[in-house]
Amino acid sequence: MSASLGLYRLQLVDSRMDEIRTRLEKIHQTLENDQEMRSAKKQVSEAEAALTLARHALKQAEAEVNKQKLKIEQSESNLYSGNVKNPKELQDLQNEVAALKRHLETLEDRQLEAMLDEEAADQANQSALDALEQVKAHLADQNQALTAEQTDLNKELEKMESERQATLSSLDTSLLAVYDDLRQQKRGVAIVAVSEGACAACGTTLTPSQMQSARSTSQLYNCPTCGRILFAN
Repeated sequence: MSASLGLYRLQLVDSRMDEIRTRLEKIHQTLENDQEMRSAKKQVSEAEAALTLARHALKQAEAEVNKQKLKIEQSESNLYSGNVKNPKELQDLQNEVAALKRHLETLEDRQLEAMLDEEAADQANQSALDALEQVKAHLADQNQALTAEQTDLNKELEKMESERQATLSSLDTSLLAVYDDLRQQKRGVAIVAVSEGACAACGTTLTPSQMQSARSTSQLYNCPTCGRILFAN
């Protein structure tokens, strides 16, 4: 086996392993840190807080209406009890009852507004809860597929690792040092095939003598432009 062929086979394995690891990391991020789920939960939290405030405001409005009605009952009781004989005092009581009833109308209007606000907040909260359930259902299906893919990729990665070790056993240590150095410099791609007389990485067209060098079984030949090792059949 030529040196370039052995390194090219190693490159194919390493490139696939890089792809698998990149995909596994993306799957992990999706499963552990889903933006759609966080957004839906935030909407529910905000809707629940708004509903709590609306319910509290409604209870206050109801309490004020009940308190006002009690005042009216007490004032009317005094007015019609027969205990008050003085005409001026009776007139004052009548005026007081009328004023209390006018204020009751204001309080009842506020109560109605609070009821409408509470109803709207309840609907918004239910909508947020429904949206969250839809997201959960969607993610359950998605995550099931992602988990299955994750399992398959881990199995493939294990298989590729075994293949890598087998390939390494046939390569000289000095060649591996060159390969590893280029991998670090060239974003993971140290060696590429010659395609239609040109470097598959940068597209540089090779001269006949350069093609002959790339086909050499005894030494490595680097692309004159990008510096990667070239492999030619």
